[in-house]
Amino acid sequence: MRLLQYSGSGELSIHSFDDGEIPPYAILSHTWGPDRDEVTFADVQTGGGKTKLGYKKIGFCGRQAQRDGLQYFWIDTCCIDKANKAELALSIRSMFCWYRNAARCYVYLSDVSSQPQPVVSGRHYPQWFLWIWLLSILYSVSRWYSSTMQRCFYSRHVPCTLAGSDVVRSGQTPEITLQKSRWFTRGWTLQELLAPSVVEFFSEEGAELGSKLSLAKEVREITGIPCSALQGKPLSGFSVNERISWNEHRTTKIPTDRAYSLMGILGVSLSPFDGESPAEAMRRVIDEAEKQDKCLRDIRQTDPRDDKKRIEDTKGGLLADSYRWVLANPTFQQWQQRSDSRLLWVKGDPGKGKTMLLCGIIDELHNSMPRSTLLSYFFCQATDSRINSAAAVLRGLLYMLIHQQPSLISHVRGKYDHTGKSLFEDANAWVALTEIFAAVLQDKGLSTTYLVLDALDECMTDRPKLLRFIAGQSSASSRVKWIVSSRNWTAIEEELARAEHKTRLSLELNAESVAAAVDFFIQQNVCQLAQEKRYTPEVQNAVLKHLTSNANETFLWVALVCQDLKATPKWNVLKKLVQFPPGLNDLYKQMLQQITSSDSANMCLQVLAVIAVLYRPVTVAEIVVLTEQLADFVNDLDSVREIIGLCGSFLTLRNNTAYFVHQSAKDFVVTEALNEVFLDGIERVHQDIFAKSLTVLHKTLHRDVYNLQAPGYPIGDVRLALPDPLAVSRYACVYWIDHFCDSKYNLLADSATNQEDTRTIDAFFRQKYLYWLEALSLCSSMARGIVSITRLWHLVQGLRDKDALTDIVYDARRFIMYHKEAVEKYPLQVYASALLFSPADSITRRLFQHEEPKEVTVKPAISNGWSACLQTLEGHSRSVTSVAFSHDSTWLASASGDSTVKIWDASSGTCLHTFEGHSSWITSVAFSHDSTWLASASDDSTVKIWDASSGTCLHTLEGHSSGVTSVAFSHDSTWLASASDDSTVKIWDASSGTCLHTLEGHSSWVTSVAFSHDSTWLASASYDSTVKIWDASSGTCLHTLEGHSSWITSVAFSHDSTWLASASGDSTVKIWDASSGTCLHTLEGHSSRVTSVAFSYDSTWLASASGDSTVKIWDASSGTCLHTLEGHSSRVTSVAFSHDSTWLASASYDSTVKIWDASSGACLSTINVGTSLQYLSFDSTSTLIHTEIGTITISASQITDRVDVTASELQCQGAGLSLDRIWVMRAGSNILWIPSEYRPACSAVSETYVGMGVGSGRVWLCQVT
Repeated sequence: MRLLQYSGSGELSIHSFDDGEIPPYAILSHTWGPDRDEVTFADVQTGGGKTKLGYKKIGFCGRQAQRDGLQYFWIDTCCIDKANKAELALSIRSMFCWYRNAARCYVYLSDVSSQPQPVVSGRHYPQWFLWIWLLSILYSVSRWYSSTMQRCFYSRHVPCTLAGSDVVRSGQTPEITLQKSRWFTRGWTLQELLAPSVVEFFSEEGAELGSKLSLAKEVREITGIPCSALQGKPLSGFSVNERISWNEHRTTKIPTDRAYSLMGILGVSLSPFDGESPAEAMRRVIDEAEKQDKCLRDIRQTDPRDDKKRIEDTKGGLLADSYRWVLANPTFQQWQQRSDSRLLWVKGDPGKGKTMLLCGIIDELHNSMPRSTLLSYFFCQATDSRINSAAAVLRGLLYMLIHQQPSLISHVRGKYDHTGKSLFEDANAWVALTEIFAAVLQDKGLSTTYLVLDALDECMTDRPKLLRFIAGQSSASSRVKWIVSSRNWTAIEEELARAEHKTRLSLELNAESVAAAVDFFIQQNVCQLAQEKRYTPEVQNAVLKHLTSNANETFLWVALVCQDLKATPKWNVLKKLVQFPPGLNDLYKQMLQQITSSDSANMCLQVLAVIAVLYRPVTVAEIVVLTEQLADFVNDLDSVREIIGLCGSFLTLRNNTAYFVHQSAKDFVVTEALNEVFLDGIERVHQDIFAKSLTVLHKTLHRDVYNLQAPGYPIGDVRLALPDPLAVSRYACVYWIDHFCDSKYNLLADSATNQEDTRTIDAFFRQKYLYWLEALSLCSSMARGIVSITRLWHLVQGLRDKDALTDIVYDARRFIMYHKEAVEKYPLQVYASALLFSPADSITRRLFQHEEPKEVTVKPAISNGWSACLQTLEGHSRSVTSVAFSHDSTWLASASGDSTVKIWDASSGTCLHTFEGHSSWITSVAFSHDSTWLASASDDSTVKIWDASSGTCLHTLEGHSSGVTSVAFSHDSTWLASASDDSTVKIWDASSGTCLHTLEGHSSWVTSVAFSHDSTWLASASYDSTVKIWDASSGTCLHTLEGHSSWITSVAFSHDSTWLASASGDSTVKIWDASSGTCLHTLEGHSSRVTSVAFSYDSTWLASASGDSTVKIWDASSGTCLHTLEGHSSRVTSVAFSHDSTWLASASYDSTVKIWDASSGACLSTINVGTSLQYLSFDSTSTLIHTEIGTITISASQITDRVDVTASELQCQGAGLSLDRIWVMRAGSNILWIPSEYRPACSAVSETYVGMGVGSGRVWLCQVT
């Protein structure tokens, strides 16, 4: 990064700094003037540019930086070498980061003056106007005073040296003045306003107008940007669409910069492309932003910010005086201030307040650290499987880090783009996450970072791995500091001993400070009790004294006692008080004794047992269906809440969800209270939960449980149904297999229970399996489902009488693993893609064959079993290069790099013939117009003619000395023309295979051939810049059409065969007299190569498409340019006239199709198709446009009312493919998701069929009815 510096003598110099060595600097945001007025990088290097108007801004920025105590400053016009394209691209990607890291950003508004408006001599103003003028000045002075106070607040005590420039003396108020500034209309303004933490506005004279904080209301009204964004809320907290909306109506000097200026706002980093259109750039930026947004959503397993709030609310709020002692603690201060102290381990016994202490530390760090510093934290909780594993810890920390510094996601995307969400969930998740996290911590752009991790002892999965990782990484970077907490466990201490720069903070060794904090906690709780229960002073003092004497510096003991006292009548408080024993364990024993001696003992004990073995906290509705004793309370949830309240103080309810009050409470229940709570053992409770789970699943699961209806309904658009049909079964849906596995302590026992379980599971897979997968998708738990069913598969291997169950579980496991991606993203594809792309002999497919879609058929049939053939269906062994339907749509031909051609029955999908004989890859296939013959051209220099119905090779046409590039039948199917890299064209008798003529004359390879519509002439285009017209019957070269200065891109005969048009890379079109070869007209006007030409059906007009983004309509007889059709923003690829010659359609790389009035040149409609198209044509009714991905419908009102059509409004007819080629569509709606190994490299579409050639060599058809 280059920075500018003013010397003591006022000389300007420029310095370069490596990452990590960049000093504090100011940065200038401004509007550019004409290029001639701006000081450039070259000017600064040579010491020039001082006479340019732009030098005034440099002087202002340098002086202001000095007043703010900053030696260096950055200005885009002169710190970037724009002549160096690589540097410019890097600068565009780095701009947001540079603004974010700046100490101050100065916005220089060259069109805003702070000087008073001049009074015109002789002009008189009414008294009321003078009063308003005076009030406006007073208002401005008050705003200046407010701004000055704010500057003092930020410790800016340097006096301003611009005499009289600090006061805004304009007769206009600041917000009115600001609103008129051109700065607010710029595209780059967004990141320059939002990235820096301190943004200050200055007038043309250098007077400060205010900051983005003091002027937040005015800036919001001008820009529409929420105040929270101006005040520093992470931009990732706003949706992609909302951030894009801030860019509406903004302009940039370079059109593509409107997209690139959004990169920092959207958290993406892309290099600019040369020749990229603004629309392409914007689409690329938005696509990347949406990918990153999805990646971030997939990383998120929980939002630690929500967990922190839940914990604080559950514990009655965070009391500052209960944690402030740690801020003055020498050990904590050592960790905070010394660079060699990077890991602080806070350790203490249960209930000592470790979690709330860390909550307080997090708040203090957040409130005191600079905005550029990162703070990420995570709270482990053993009772919740979402947040009790080592992988979950790293996912949570990553999620928060990327939220604050989006560029860090680059370390995730490399792996994520290949594997998707499974990267964070499969068996290798821990390995992948540690590699990603280590890379993040070593990122050169990573700011100072605090990582806080609470309750390591409650990390139940891979805790030793997590501890070793923390120990290693805490020594790896001096910019990263860790705080971790746990109980006083020897195993944790031994693992953390590996860390080199660690510090311990023991709560037991700081007993005096902890006791003081507990005393304050007691006082707060007793005061609250006294107010709520109206204690007398004597009772209040007695409670205070007892709690203080018995708390033993344990917050949890105090909280539990106070909770019990809340339910105790005032008259019984003193008697109750003496019954509370000191110490947590003794208190728990007393609570259990009260439960066992109550009338509701059995019910409460079973509730405790069930909640103790569950894998996550559950709702009241879920508890009812999982607990046998609560079966009668399904419609009486209030009573269930009362029962939970009767479970002593072991459980608490928050947001209708039941939790243990503390991990120590659960530990007591499953250890010391094991015999009282689990009368028949823990395994029996798992068994009961498993049975209850399957019961509720049988009742609630069915097809389309959320009534989504559309087969392609994406999971991201699903909204929770009210009432939620899965409300009672969500837990059972995710965890029923885990409870079954944990109940099988004696697998080989031939017990009645085991036999009953086997029958139950078998019935579930036969009757509900597909509906369960749909529900797993709706619960966002497909990955968990795969883990569970794999666990079940391994378990059933040990069961007796297992054969039938083993087979069905094996098939179910293969089914879910293969179709996970489709079902996870689109729940209803479990009935479409998952079934249709499963083997014919799949047990799951046979059981649920009745659920297959009736309107979609995949041909040829998928292989019989789950085997290697699942990946290599019958077809080509190398990539498919070309596919073509016969003209009657009966057959589909496919050509491949494996040197074969295959013909497929379009109705059945059966491979009718495999044509072998070529010795190299096939370049092109073409059916004769009567669909009798098929011609294949090959790189082996031959052409073969095949009988399309029998598959017999009728003729091998030899004679070319190099690869054949193209073949074409005459319209009457009499002749076949072939073009070759040997610079020749050959005409063959299609029926006999005889070479009638070898057409020589081109001096370079022939790119294309075309017959005239009456089959009289053949035109050949070549890279030698010429077109030749040949007599098709004699092979005589009638004319060599010379005149183009570059290669020929396209040739087309008029429909009456009178004229031939040629398009060239030399930006011209020529019209030739086909009979004489005379060049009638040279059509000039395009500024880039002409890509396509087409005659109207009445041969009156010629249309040309060009890389200059325009279409031109020419009078074919006179060569006059009738219309230049402008509107596309990128290269136009294809043009076609309607059959009545009324309309012209054009397709472009800007992903639009435009329909033009051919006579007037007016644009009638713009259709945003969302992808670039290479081919289009009208049907005979001019109401449909055929393309390579489907048929677009054109409505009469769309044309008459000149309505533009967005991609979301696009109307399609019949079969088709989605823009990304991932879906088979019907009438524009997604109906069949295509697995990755079936996705097309090339495709052909008819009304009811989609034919696809796949890179692997597979060819398949989908019939849509």
